[in-house]
Amino acid sequence: MAGLRQHPFSQKQGRALAFFHFIWFLSPNSDAVPFDTKAITNSVQGFEVIKGNFSRSFLRVGYHKIAEIPAGAFNISIKETIKSRNYLALKTKSGTAIINGNWVIDRPGFFVAVGTMLTYQRPNEIRSRKGESITAPGPLTEELHVYLIYQQPGPRLYFEYSIPLETQLTSERVTYSYMLPLAEETHLSDPDEKLEDDKISNNEIIEETPLVNQGSSNPNTHSEPQPSYSWKKSGHTPCSATCGSGKHQVLWECVEKDSLTIVPADLCDTEPTNHEEVCSTQACPAYWDVGEWSECIHSCGPSTQHRQVICRQVTHVLNDGMETSVSVASEQCGLAEMPVTKSTCQLKICSQWEVRSDWSPCSVPCGVGQRSREVVCVSNQGDVEDEQECNMNLKPDVLQNCDMGVCARSWFTSLWSQRCSAECGRGNRTRVVVCLMDHVTDLPLDSCEGERPSDVISCDSGLCQNQLKWYAGPWGQCSVECGNGTQTRSLACVFHNNGLTEVVDPPKCSGIPKPITAQPCRLKPCGIQWFVTEWSECSLPCNSGYRIREVRCLTDNIVPSDECDPKLIPESREECNKQPCTAEINQSCIDQYYNCLVVVQARLCIYPYYRRVCCASCDRAQKSYPSSFQKNHIRR
Repeated sequence: MAGLRQHPFSQKQGRALAFFHFIWFLSPNSDAVPFDTKAITNSVQGFEVIKGNFSRSFLRVGYHKIAEIPAGAFNISIKETIKSRNYLALKTKSGTAIINGNWVIDRPGFFVAVGTMLTYQRPNEIRSRKGESITAPGPLTEELHVYLIYQQPGPRLYFEYSIPLETQLTSERVTYSYMLPLAEETHLSDPDEKLEDDKISNNEIIEETPLVNQGSSNPNTHSEPQPSYSWKKSGHTPCSATCGSGKHQVLWECVEKDSLTIVPADLCDTEPTNHEEVCSTQACPAYWDVGEWSECIHSCGPSTQHRQVICRQVTHVLNDGMETSVSVASEQCGLAEMPVTKSTCQLKICSQWEVRSDWSPCSVPCGVGQRSREVVCVSNQGDVEDEQECNMNLKPDVLQNCDMGVCARSWFTSLWSQRCSAECGRGNRTRVVVCLMDHVTDLPLDSCEGERPSDVISCDSGLCQNQLKWYAGPWGQCSVECGNGTQTRSLACVFHNNGLTEVVDPPKCSGIPKPITAQPCRLKPCGIQWFVTEWSECSLPCNSGYRIREVRCLTDNIVPSDECDPKLIPESREECNKQPCTAEINQSCIDQYYNCLVVVQARLCIYPYYRRVCCASCDRAQKSYPSSFQKNHIRR
């Protein structure tokens, strides 16, 4: 058994078929495609059978070389195993087209080339499941290239041919005993057909058979001349075509040479081979060869489809009815009668986009957020379909940005620590300061309006008398940027007496418990606690007004919570300016903005900033609606 063979090939780009030229004429060249072959050697009969299969899911549209069949090959068979819209094509090694070349699809028939007759078949019946095929007896006088014109996915091809095991190259053409050369190939006519006497040519003697009297051996003896017999052309079968180039077969009869009398055929030698002769040289009329319509360009809505229309003329008609034809100029078919090559079509009505809901509310109460709505793809029957059935470029927006205005921001602080940092003398108390929006959120802002409140105040624990004490310096930074870490501090031994402070040697404080110099630390404080804003300005400049502040319960991550101890909630309102009023005119109390009425309506006068920039409006509102100002405090 011979091993597997594979050949690298290349493809030439042709011009596109008429009904596909608007899509494919720019297709680039594609490389030759691989196929599977196997060789079967028959040493008894002296030849090798080469078989191959080709299959591929997808290729570029155009010509793809499938196989190269060498010179000398015979019993050639190429066929589609699955019917498709693809075509087979043949070219010589030099590139000369034989079948379906140069983007022109030939009709089925016989084609004479490379020393043999090629039979091209393409079943056209709708119910037929057979694909295209090309067969030839061979042998080939030169190498033959097989191509596939790819148009439909999933081509499946099978080819087979035989080659002699030993072929000696000579100057003469090799002819196999079991195969006739094309020039000698015969096409027998119907034996019941009658000969046409008026087409019998002149007597043509092609072979003589003299009879010699072998009974007399005396050369001087006089003998009568013996009759001789020969084959004479007696007529021919009817022409296979009424136009174009048909063929008919020559008929022979045995006659006596001198008298031309018909005698039994066994008096003549072997009867001559019935050679075919060309007949009926009158040209056939050209006709329009119409191809099948292509598919609609678009899957829905108005579209177009195309087909190929070629002017052809029959050149040869064989005895079995098969024809060979060539393409000719369109003028020979009559341009006025040319069938249309383009037509309108519509597979279905396209689906459309439909808005099913109004825009939703904005996703945020202030600042920039988003809103949405429902958009679906609906068929012409009103059914909801997959979005791919509609034109994605025309889909209405389903999301839209919305701006709800600038968010107000305020400083919030925790309560001051209860104990002073020093047991005697001066120390510090601390609190936490954060910047939050008025609306509850876990996203602290970078800055708030106004000055940041202080987070440290001093405190005095009284005079120290004759007291030695370790003095601890401030804790250093935490050793980590987040999570658990360690921080350290320095110590000093200090002597206090009636307000005098002196640093002494550390051993003098050896009897006093020494504070720790290192401790664990976290980046943020733990636990849940109450946070408050700064007090607002007093509602009245005199006669017992009131001021308010906002109180919130927050976690260490500045997230609102409801787990704070309600018994420890700070006051959110207190009295102020209890002194009696005196007549006073404040010339600086004026509105700095034209829209201060909006500030009053939004009840923002309780905040120092808005009360300052809208002084006049806020004062008028306070005098007109003092009860509403008293109720405008927040307890959250």
